[in-house]
Amino acid sequence: MSRLAGKTAIVTGGARGMGEATVRLFVEHGAKVVIGDLLDKEGEALAKELGDAAIFIHMDVSKEADWTKAVAAAQSLGTYNVLVNNAAILLHKSIIDTSAEDYLKVVNVNQLGSFLGIRSAIEPMKAAGCGSIINVSSIDGLHSSAGLSAYSSTKWAIRGLTKNAAIELGQYGIRVNSVHPGGIYTNMGGAEFLSEEKMSEMIYADFPIPRVGKPIEVAYVSLFLASDEATYSTGSEFVADGGWFTGMRREGSPCS
Repeated sequence: MSRLAGKTAIVTGGARGMGEATVRLFVEHGAKVVIGDLLDKEGEALAKELGDAAIFIHMDVSKEADWTKAVAAAQSLGTYNVLVNNAAILLHKSIIDTSAEDYLKVVNVNQLGSFLGIRSAIEPMKAAGCGSIINVSSIDGLHSSAGLSAYSSTKWAIRGLTKNAAIELGQYGIRVNSVHPGGIYTNMGGAEFLSEEKMSEMIYADFPIPRVGKPIEVAYVSLFLASDEATYSTGSEFVADGGWFTGMRREGSPCS
């Protein structure tokens, strides 16, 4: 399949979880991919498995020099025209227990990292005549939950940054959209502690789709946005949350 034939992408946080699923799907559909991550062992193994279609680079998304390196790697593979800002960290702390250092650590990765990624992509994508920038936000960029002051703040910020970039860059053929996953079965989502079946039963039983999401289900949203099937979509939110934001079925309700 070749929905992404001729495209070269950078996927940050690409060594595992949603990032890994995105990398694999993009390669399956004909793209060349730079995998950017701090997880060297996992990233190198993935790149080796995918062969000539992928390169791994050690990457801290909060460092401008690492973005310069990532763009150079992408251009070595082909015409750089897709960016997936996926790298993120999660902090569970109440506001009163969150230090300024804690807060800024999350901002630097989630928010500043996305900003630097967008900025570094502008000139290469302008030269290419088109591009798609996909910013992975969260369902917590549409609402929030207790204990997520830093994380949710950054995911809301990504949503605003996406809209601003879409306004500025659309004239160059560069589309910018945000993806908002709900609960996804990854390490960040609790996969280290619960089986997929148990997590679905304990947490997601009342959701419209009563199970935890799979990384590939988010990757397919990014695939659409990266492809030429989405050429009139920009500045928009694409939600993959099993209906979380829609509302819940409750015990005792007529449909239960």
